[in-house]
Amino acid sequence: MKDIPETLFSWGVASFIDPEDSFRKKIESKISGAYKKELIIKLGVDPTRPDIHLGHAVILRKLRAFQDIGCKVIFLIGDYTSMIGDPTGKSKVRPEISMQEIEKNMKTYLEQVGKILKVDKTVFSWIRNSDWFLDVSDVRPKANLRIKLNSLIINPSSFVGKALVFEETRMQKTHLKLKKIQTFSFTRVLSVLRKITHARLIERDMFQDRLKGGSELFMHEMLYPVLQGIDSSVLYSVYGACDLEIGGTDQTFNMLMGRDVMKITKQPEQAVMSMEILEGLDGKEKMSKSLDNYIGISDEANDMYGKIMSLPDSLISRYFKLATFTTEEDILILEKDINLGTLHPKIAKMQLARQVVAMYHGEKFAESAEKSFTEIFSKGEIPEDVPYFKIEDKTSVMDALVLSGCASSKGEARRLIEQGAVTLLDTNKKIEDGELVVFGTYRVGKHRFLKFINLK
Repeated sequence: MKDIPETLFSWGVASFIDPEDSFRKKIESKISGAYKKELIIKLGVDPTRPDIHLGHAVILRKLRAFQDIGCKVIFLIGDYTSMIGDPTGKSKVRPEISMQEIEKNMKTYLEQVGKILKVDKTVFSWIRNSDWFLDVSDVRPKANLRIKLNSLIINPSSFVGKALVFEETRMQKTHLKLKKIQTFSFTRVLSVLRKITHARLIERDMFQDRLKGGSELFMHEMLYPVLQGIDSSVLYSVYGACDLEIGGTDQTFNMLMGRDVMKITKQPEQAVMSMEILEGLDGKEKMSKSLDNYIGISDEANDMYGKIMSLPDSLISRYFKLATFTTEEDILILEKDINLGTLHPKIAKMQLARQVVAMYHGEKFAESAEKSFTEIFSKGEIPEDVPYFKIEDKTSVMDALVLSGCASSKGEARRLIEQGAVTLLDTNKKIEDGELVVFGTYRVGKHRFLKFINLK
């Protein structure tokens, strides 16, 4: 019998909660061929930001390892819960995010996960949790929509019209072809809440920290873990199983709530695997888009390479462990060589950067990025292939940075300028006024170069 891969339950794993080894036994049976049912693994993501970064990739690569032995990954898009916002790690309430922005971010997520996960339907499926949390009253049919029931034309804004639209647009029907659609009304939410105490919810560290610090804690934030737990229960009903939920260590409480809800609804409780969290470029906080300390898996190759080269030396081993396929034995050798002085940290980071870039862009782009980095920082040169963007005369620097993709919003562009991260290389001066653009070659941060030219 083929054995369980040695690193499946150890590599990058902070904790694994599997009472009575029920999930591990299923894995053993799956590998041997004795377990014929699908083994379902859940990953829930709230698309509040457009980029998937190397911190997310730690989890995605673990999921890929499970796919390689025949497990099926359910990529749960929390479009409904994104409107609440997971309070994890937040000292204040999250701002609301529009459904339009959620939709846009969701599309980029689905495009990016294919860089790591297999996406064929035998081992991958995705679904939104609005599929069961929204109800008929939330349906907003287009005014010109024509609905026909038998020989009658139904007003799409009527309750019957909305109900028909609701029924026909659930992913459970359109994608999964299910005959019975699962929904979770507020009445059902209340039935779950009757079994969950206030004391249980208030156990969360961030809730305790918020209260001790005198900050407000809102009820919708306290409900978030319950809704995430309900997701696991619904997935069990939709897919016939929800054997394991995987996430970062900051999600452990939420994932355990899934076990609580499944117990309340008399379903087999999911196992929970918490993965180590990768620190960001600052070497202190977890990798996060909002902290601007992240490396996106869709970052341009040169940008990705340069960001890795800016890492503190203290993170070299950790990035080799969590962001590459380097073995534990080779990492120990690398650490020893650095400590003995036989391997310079810069050379180790160049090896790291090349491996990571090759994973997401291929060896050819990794080689080119390394060459470009050497030219820029060793020889003080500007790369030959600087991308250019045509803009109008009165376009502001902030708008130009958003147009070029260097900033996701005008707010982020303004922060880059205020931090002194935008330099016009033609004059070698930092940009201080973000309103009126000057055509020429710019450096944004340490690693990104671009040119703005006149649209005319």
